[in-house]
Amino acid sequence: MRLKIQFNPIKIKKRHKMTNNNIRFEAVKMALNHEPIVTNKTNTRASVIFAQNVFTREKMQEYIASNILDELFELMDNEKTLSRDIANSVAIGMKKWAMDHGATHYTHWFQPLTGGTAEKHDAFFDFDANGKPIEKFSGSVLYQQEPDASSFPSGGIRNTFEARGYSAWDPSSPAFVIGDRLCIPTIFVAYTGEALDYKTPLLRSIAAVNKAAVGVANYFDRNVKRVTTYLGWEQEYFLVDESLFAARPDLLMTGRTLMGHYSSKNQQLDDHYFGIIPERVLAFMTELEEEALKLGIPVKTRHNEVAPNQFELAPIYEEANLGSDHNQLIMSLMEQVAHHHHFRVLLHEKPYGGVNGSGKHCNWSLGTNTGVNLVAPGKNPYQNLQFVTFLVNVLKAVHRHNGVLKASIASATNAHRLGANEAPPAIISVFLGSQLTEALAQIENADVDKGIIINAKKEMKLGVGNIPEILLDNTDRNRTSPFAFTGNRFEFRAVGSSANCAGAVLALNAAVAEQLTMFKQEVDALIEQGEAKERALFHVIKRYIKECQAIHFDGNGYSDAWKEEAAKRGLDCETNVPKIIDNYLSDSSLKMFSSTGVLSPSELESRCEVKWENYSLKLQIESRVFGDLVINHVLPAAKRYQKMLLEKVANMKMVFDADEAKALNEQDCLLIRRIEAHASAIIAGVDKMTKLRVTANHIDNQRERALSFHDNVVPIMEDIRKHVDELEMWVDDQLWTLPKYRELLFIR
Repeated sequence: MRLKIQFNPIKIKKRHKMTNNNIRFEAVKMALNHEPIVTNKTNTRASVIFAQNVFTREKMQEYIASNILDELFELMDNEKTLSRDIANSVAIGMKKWAMDHGATHYTHWFQPLTGGTAEKHDAFFDFDANGKPIEKFSGSVLYQQEPDASSFPSGGIRNTFEARGYSAWDPSSPAFVIGDRLCIPTIFVAYTGEALDYKTPLLRSIAAVNKAAVGVANYFDRNVKRVTTYLGWEQEYFLVDESLFAARPDLLMTGRTLMGHYSSKNQQLDDHYFGIIPERVLAFMTELEEEALKLGIPVKTRHNEVAPNQFELAPIYEEANLGSDHNQLIMSLMEQVAHHHHFRVLLHEKPYGGVNGSGKHCNWSLGTNTGVNLVAPGKNPYQNLQFVTFLVNVLKAVHRHNGVLKASIASATNAHRLGANEAPPAIISVFLGSQLTEALAQIENADVDKGIIINAKKEMKLGVGNIPEILLDNTDRNRTSPFAFTGNRFEFRAVGSSANCAGAVLALNAAVAEQLTMFKQEVDALIEQGEAKERALFHVIKRYIKECQAIHFDGNGYSDAWKEEAAKRGLDCETNVPKIIDNYLSDSSLKMFSSTGVLSPSELESRCEVKWENYSLKLQIESRVFGDLVINHVLPAAKRYQKMLLEKVANMKMVFDADEAKALNEQDCLLIRRIEAHASAIIAGVDKMTKLRVTANHIDNQRERALSFHDNVVPIMEDIRKHVDELEMWVDDQLWTLPKYRELLFIR
């Protein structure tokens, strides 16, 4: 099947006179003619427009009866059961508010295992008992719906012919209006109640952390009744002109360039990083921020990233469930807004070779209802003991489950980025910085029996010099660390830019919840034996520091020496994505997820099946697109140029004598042979790649199929690309039909 890219001829004629048959040059002309879109805005102050399209508590007070609100807020805050009367009252108010904001439809907005979001729109329209048309929206529809689940990934958790799945309202994440539809955030579960989405296990993990962390926090403050998980994501992305995007079938169908010779200038000067934002990009960012603020997404930071045409967006921290929802929403919003400015957003982790890819840093912390950040240093030794307690338990959790955390961020797309000396390595380690490292070393070596003195004011002499003086943000950043402590939070830096944050956060939450539970059991056992509470805490903390030293690494994660050292330490050093996914099904992983109630064994098995299948399907599509591009674009261009050279050589022989013609044709003949060598290698490679892909496709076992793609298809694709990229350099530029890196990366 031949790939054909067609532009609307009317649009092209409006902008340019058709003078070149090469669609690449027409696309470049269109890209160069795109001007910044200026929109008329009245008042774009964040404080004025923030959450104007969100059904916030403030708006609930306006649209919902006051006698219902207290019970509703109790439900939202403490996960109480929703009664039918409350649901009906909320639905009436929510519908009125949504219609006042122009909504004509409603949808349950959920996050299936596709990695994106899903919607099925229903109109408020209905008929009453007398056949009169009315706008209707009931509590039962708000609370639960039954979308067709047959085509969503389930990993075998339900049969294809069993289409029933349920979406149920998540009151902790507010409803919002986009365009003409009211979006209601929901979970998505199978008929059996098993999770078919990211939100359900994320909510379970948040509850698990709350329960476990409150128990430990009560050692220090009995007023702590709730511990909240916070998430602050940083979203990296690329922009590319839509006309150039449309002229690259690989970008169009896979989100990345499957081939392309590196540009002479890329990011080596670091001149793009934090540079002046181009006017057209700034116009896009401005509209994106305004629309995000209207939806209650507290966007704060924007800047140029390292690679050309790469940028970053980051919000203020939020509760993890809401933050995760907002990241999914911002990715959809980016794509919508980009169209207004003749851009396409690239969220692929590695859209271009030779320049940095994109990640999504997930900043994670725990906060109490008393206003204390449990992973931030305190103001006195006693508060710092609490900080060290939670710090060391996070270290211990990451150490015990480093393989699972890596599995949570492993994918076919993220595999291009991790370990590529531009992003964290594919080995999970924790960076602490010199001060914390020294402080933990002192605790480990301290004499507990001699070093603890407590007075009535809860001040404590620990016999450890640095503990009282731990300063906020007193450590340098380590860009080679996948999991770093950065002053008052942990930064999970290995998450892919296109990923759902919930996948990584729920794994981290589950690991920490299990670890805190185990810690409390050990401390309580010592207290029951007559040990003083603070001494019991110190005894367990000292042992944990020693036991989890292997996960602590402050050095260069890119070095080969670290890879060797990490293997000696027993850390998971696997780079094969299908094998990394195996970590979900290890005995320790099954126990962790089950004991915390985050994921059942069957749900874990299903997620592995989905991940393996997704890995295979992405590579299947890439190899098909790659083969078509090579056959329909690359080889014809190379053969045309080769024919031109052959004709030139023949004509030279007609004009000059044999010896002179031979001398004059030497370079052309060399180029003809070079083109032929690369073309022959490409043809053989595509033939081999196709056969290996067909073989892989016939493997029934999802894991084995994924391994076959990884071990057999990927290496061939990489080899073919080398030959294609070389041809791009040697073939006449006028004959090359696909936009090149110098155009994709530098035309704004």
